[in-house]
Amino acid sequence: MSQTLANNINSFNVSIVTATDDEPGILAWLSPLEPQVRHQDICEQRVDGIGSWLLETKEFRSWYNGIENGESDHAALLCYGDPGVGKSYIWYEAPLVRNKQRLLLTASDGSSVVVDYLCDKAVEQEMAVACFYYDFASRGVQSPANMLGSLLKQLLDGLEGIPMEIVQKFRSQKKVIGGRRLHLPDIVKMFTDISSLQRTFICVDALDECVPKHRVELLDALGKILLASPNTRIFMTGRPHIRGAVGRGLDGRAISLLIKPRDDDVVTYLRTRLRKDTTPEVMDSGLEADIMRSAPEEISES
Repeated sequence: MSQTLANNINSFNVSIVTATDDEPGILAWLSPLEPQVRHQDICEQRVDGIGSWLLETKEFRSWYNGIENGESDHAALLCYGDPGVGKSYIWYEAPLVRNKQRLLLTASDGSSVVVDYLCDKAVEQEMAVACFYYDFASRGVQSPANMLGSLLKQLLDGLEGIPMEIVQKFRSQKKVIGGRRLHLPDIVKMFTDISSLQRTFICVDALDECVPKHRVELLDALGKILLASPNTRIFMTGRPHIRGAVGRGLDGRAISLLIKPRDDDVVTYLRTRLRKDTTPEVMDSGLEADIMRSAPEEISES
């Protein structure tokens, strides 16, 4: 998103401030959240190759490419599944207990795989990518305004400056006693001004962990962004019960894909983790064989 996006913005009569002392304050004003930190943490845990099958599904390809084979334009893709099946990352707690040790096995999947895939594409093409990871423990600060503001901050990172409209809005709000936070409609307007200029991909993980009231407000806002920004695509993950809310909030523009653990992912993960075991002295050949045999079977039956 570099010079080309800046030129496009200028052609739409949106002025860019190439350098301003207000920039740090503006970014903090948009949102205090930094979801890219969570993404990096997940990526560091991920085992290469796990979850890549998702990128080959017809649902993902249809969502990424837009209209395909005469089908309707599905601007949103929801990957849903039960807890622990790998929407953010696969986890498995082995029922095997030897030497009083319990084995916790984790592998990144789902959202982090998609985000990295899109970021790789963004290097080759003129497109923007922004991600957000919901967390039940942090839901008090993950309001719709803070969430969308954090996505907008990521889009602004790809610009050579900040649009004058945002700068002016920030300066006007500073005049209010103690400053004033942005309201959700303001953020939606700013977001659509930027995202409507080129292909923009939004990835939202664990939507089911968003406060129900906030989830309704967020989906309504995302629906407005899709209407105003035809080039925008939204990828989401969550538990099955949010499918109805997503369908209503996005006016039927979402397709869904069931996520289930795959034996080859589990085997790849187990082998990688066992090779990197920091306490090899507690592992014997019998325990390792039990893990490799029982873990895939139990996950498939769950």
